[in-house]
Amino acid sequence: MTTTDGEDRIRRRPDDEEADIYDEDGNVRGDFLALVGAAIADRDTLFLRQNVARLHESEIGDLLESIQPDQRLALVRLLGDDFDMTALTEVDEAIRREIVDQMPNAQIAAAIGELDSDDAVYILEDLDKEDREEILAQLPFTERVRLRRALDYPESSAGRRMQTEFVAVPPFWTVGQTIDYMRDEEDLPYSFSQIFVIDPTFKLLGAVDLDQILRTKRQTKIEQIMRETNHPVPAEMDQEEAAQLFEQYDLLSAAVVDENGRLVGVLTIDDVVDVIHEEADEDIKRLGGVGDEELSDNVLSTVRSRFLWLLINLGTAMLSASVIGLFDGSIEKMIALAVLMPIVASMGGNAGTQTMTVTVRALATRDLDIYNAGRIIRREAGVGVLNGIVFATIMGAIAGTWFHDYQLGGVIAAAMVINLMAAALAGILLPLLLDKMGADPAIASSVFVTTVTDCTGFFAFLGIATWWFGI
Repeated sequence: MTTTDGEDRIRRRPDDEEADIYDEDGNVRGDFLALVGAAIADRDTLFLRQNVARLHESEIGDLLESIQPDQRLALVRLLGDDFDMTALTEVDEAIRREIVDQMPNAQIAAAIGELDSDDAVYILEDLDKEDREEILAQLPFTERVRLRRALDYPESSAGRRMQTEFVAVPPFWTVGQTIDYMRDEEDLPYSFSQIFVIDPTFKLLGAVDLDQILRTKRQTKIEQIMRETNHPVPAEMDQEEAAQLFEQYDLLSAAVVDENGRLVGVLTIDDVVDVIHEEADEDIKRLGGVGDEELSDNVLSTVRSRFLWLLINLGTAMLSASVIGLFDGSIEKMIALAVLMPIVASMGGNAGTQTMTVTVRALATRDLDIYNAGRIIRREAGVGVLNGIVFATIMGAIAGTWFHDYQLGGVIAAAMVINLMAAALAGILLPLLLDKMGADPAIASSVFVTTVTDCTGFFAFLGIATWWFGI
């Protein structure tokens, strides 16, 4: 069989050499996708096991997102037990549901039993309750109890994100006993960086880092070297708040405790990185009014995701139009007003969006609070005034030269100062107000800020012009 250079590189790769499946732009290589597609069509399980099953779960996730929809389930079926279910935590929710919904519950249960608890929960939480219970019923008792406990915590909480596998020892054990336990016990996490110290009721007493264990003599008791646990995370805490603890205190892992202070799991840095990425992605999407939309969503799902905020935006646009309608007589007498008024509104909208973006992000990261809000509001107001003066001068000169009427230039300059000032205040005060009311400022601010700047800009420009020119 004649092959291309790419095919030859993949098919003839030595066992100890890793082939890069990505091109220089970070996308899955086209020749690799073609080979995988051909192998799926030919049911070439040997090729798939040698070239797909050995990939990292994130690489398999990228591959699943890149191949055709009808090839995804075929690939999973052909790989069988060699398919790494962890890869499903690396794909869009729509793709994950599409694959899992078509897999037999027995196969899912067998695969779930091999996953870390946090990855298992990530997959199980998307299933229908009936399927989830059927899968859990097929797992060993201890594993079933652990997963059910995690699933009982609220969505997007630390309890949902935690790993229920951890190492915990009593305070009276020696370092030698602890080391021997870790060597002999088979049911331990795949990797961990600290050992937790608990009492007989599983109440968290402290923790010991592994490097401390390695530097301490065997006969030393654990209670002599343990320290207070660095910022234990309540299981009910929102995952975003937990991520902020990791960022603030440079944590690699943190104990997760229930309402009674009992150790129930551990939150690790790899999970927190995922949380930070998800939360940032969510905020960006909400600023654009697209909800929880994924790239893999179909046309109808995408339309539903965007429809509500477009409808709200239509209503606010009609409100802005009604402001213009108040001055229809002035516009008829002075056509230049119709030409220039979009500039005032557009500048205000852009300035408001800049302030709003900074404010929403600062609220999300807890950098903006009641203690520094006053100072930030004053700063943004000052920015609005200075920007207003600068751009008013520029636009006033342009408008005066354009229409040979420097009074008109003065009118638009005055309106520009007013609107940029209003934009700065709206961009910070509206997100703060929405946050205070318990609403998500990311999803609601954009529409309201735009409405304020449009209405203020139109009213200021047309109102001043009507008054000044007596039209």
